[in-house]
Amino acid sequence: MGVIDGLLDIYEIINGALKISRHSNLLLNGSIRETPLVNKLERVLAGGRPTGIIYLDVAGFHEVQFLHGTVGAARVLALVEKTLRDKITRFFPRADIQAVENLWADDFIILFTLPAMVSQEKLLELVVALRLAIKDSLNPEFLRLVGKELELHAGYAMIESDSDLKTEVKLYMALKEAQRIARGTLDLHTIKLTKEFKELLTEQRLTVVYQPILSLQTGEILGWEALARGPADSYFRSPDVIFNFAEEIGLLYPTERICRLQAISSIDRLAPEQKLFLNVHPRTVSDPTFVKGETLGLLQAYGLTPRNVVFEITERHSIKDYGLLKRTLEHYRNQGYQVAVDDVGAGFSGLYSIAEIRPEFIKIDMALVRDIDCNPARRAVVEALMTLASKLNCLVIAEGIETQNELNTLLAMGIHYGQGYLLARPAFPKPLVGGKLVAHIRRQGGRNGDRGWWRGLTIGDLVTPTMVVDESMPVAEVKEKLAATRQPLSGLVVVKEGAPVGLVMRHNLDRLLSSRYGVSLYSHRPVKAVMDPAPMIINSSTPLEQASEMAMKREQEKLYDDLVVTEDGRLMGTVPVQRMLDTLARLQIELARGANPLTGLPGNVAIEGELAAKSKSGQAFSIIYADLDGFKAYNDAYGFENGDRMIIMLANIIVHAVKKYGAEGDFVGHIGGDDFIVISSPEYTEGICKAIVRLFDRLVGRLFSAEDRNQGKFYSQDREGRRTWLPLVSVSLAIVDCRDAEDYRDLATRAAQLKKYAKSLPGSVYVRDRRT
Repeated sequence: MGVIDGLLDIYEIINGALKISRHSNLLLNGSIRETPLVNKLERVLAGGRPTGIIYLDVAGFHEVQFLHGTVGAARVLALVEKTLRDKITRFFPRADIQAVENLWADDFIILFTLPAMVSQEKLLELVVALRLAIKDSLNPEFLRLVGKELELHAGYAMIESDSDLKTEVKLYMALKEAQRIARGTLDLHTIKLTKEFKELLTEQRLTVVYQPILSLQTGEILGWEALARGPADSYFRSPDVIFNFAEEIGLLYPTERICRLQAISSIDRLAPEQKLFLNVHPRTVSDPTFVKGETLGLLQAYGLTPRNVVFEITERHSIKDYGLLKRTLEHYRNQGYQVAVDDVGAGFSGLYSIAEIRPEFIKIDMALVRDIDCNPARRAVVEALMTLASKLNCLVIAEGIETQNELNTLLAMGIHYGQGYLLARPAFPKPLVGGKLVAHIRRQGGRNGDRGWWRGLTIGDLVTPTMVVDESMPVAEVKEKLAATRQPLSGLVVVKEGAPVGLVMRHNLDRLLSSRYGVSLYSHRPVKAVMDPAPMIINSSTPLEQASEMAMKREQEKLYDDLVVTEDGRLMGTVPVQRMLDTLARLQIELARGANPLTGLPGNVAIEGELAAKSKSGQAFSIIYADLDGFKAYNDAYGFENGDRMIIMLANIIVHAVKKYGAEGDFVGHIGGDDFIVISSPEYTEGICKAIVRLFDRLVGRLFSAEDRNQGKFYSQDREGRRTWLPLVSVSLAIVDCRDAEDYRDLATRAAQLKKYAKSLPGSVYVRDRRT
């Protein structure tokens, strides 16, 4: 299929800038390839001589039509054409004039060839001279008819003869360039750059590199963003320059088309759940040619599906028609494509575009990510975007991560995905990410993203076998297979060459076939015609809680569809939503049974599960044991009710300190009595302990009488049963770092020993085990 199938497409791409005359010599009832001008251009280009066009536009021609009607306007156009034919041979004596055409209304085009190429400067001089000569000849008649001098715009463009582009596309590109020169929007320098740019396109010298996008919870690669690059020694080496210049000279669509082809053809195979992120301009994605399925054809040619593609709609450009854009994106979503809003935080329309487009991904601009570790304002904005994304069921990608501190901050905030030079620079072929960095993300992100003590469970643990059919199997045969099986299947997976490409839920199929004419309409069609082409395909290593959150963010009609689970691109089976929810409910009940009734914090069952999971994971972690000094004496002096208040106060202090100085996902448990445990990363523990000590010493006095508080001591019974004055209650904290593959029971033994040492020290203290 050509880039532009008919002349009408050209008019739509120009966005109405060119008005079509019903008297135009180029008829709309045929394709542009059938017009005499294009046919002639094809023959001329085959000769191999330098070929170009001159474009002229009679400005203010509507006044002639208004004053003198159609007949008078036609007489003026005939006079312009006659003058043009007379003058062209004088000013271009060495040129062979192939055609002089009245395109539409007051626009004319001259097709010419030259015996040899001449300079851009010379061509511009000749066109300016031709314009002045025509204007001079027609001014008397124009003054008589309209009462003012003729205003004539003129431009030119050379047509590439050795490119692979179709003839109608070459004509379109040349016409756009000539129009811009005629309107004065291109100077000589830009004209030279335009020639260089067109050569980049026609010679396909634009290349593509890929940058990975990583899960900041598992370290797995979600996909790659395709980024265009020009030649290193060229003015157009930067992608920003490429696309800004293409938009300026009216070649945005051909440029994006070439880059899209390069990105798809060079990506190599992707796993079914992996994505290729393609940047598209808001106007390009609504282009009529873009909608005609060219991208789908490219994907199929290279073994990909729409489910592998995410269109990135940049927020750096204003969007004028949200209604058209939403309808267009809905067309693509129905085929399985997904949408991302790019550069959020750096664009024109801000949150409105997110609310209108409702993307699957929000990409936070690097301007907000830069120095986020030391900029509270930026962190607050990103946190707000995370909240917004949660409410809109979107996933967040942080762009431009360049430092370890930025990454650690984003990990602590629970950002879903990340991209940037720190993770991997854009490269070809598509790069991978260093093992140490992935391990760090798994340690940190796994803790932050998976909040349950059951984090050891993955969605792969719940997989059940499922029925698999090829996409070409007729619907009637699929229905028979479902009816014949003894398994209580809620649906089946559709595959192509062994890879999952769709899902058919039994109830949807039954509803479709039970409708009027359903059997006759669909029975003999292949199952791919009725399948969901964009089911939720998820990797088996995804934590159960994360998988449930993703499943519950799907659109309403898909909310209870099965999850398709893969491992290294290979289908493992499916997980019914009911099975997943039942498992989570049982785990929540087990957790609630183990919760401490006084503080509501997880109790010993949850603590043991958390420690076992941590030890099994191989991740570096530390534990903090907290215990009150003199608590039994306080209970004797002030009673059990006040004792409970002190325990609740300590619990609140610990939770507050962990929330503020730890990372999201850190674990706080209540062992019993006045004993607590915190599980965190080694780098956070001392900050947490300092906060607990500071807050406890500041607040504990409130639980004593004014007299005891002022004296700094209270009268009670010590451990030997003697009545004596004792210091106010204090807190002792012991930090123990987990050794490689250390059993959690051994860890608890070390912690108990260290806690005993901490309690021997006066006042509120924390100590860390320095033994190796």
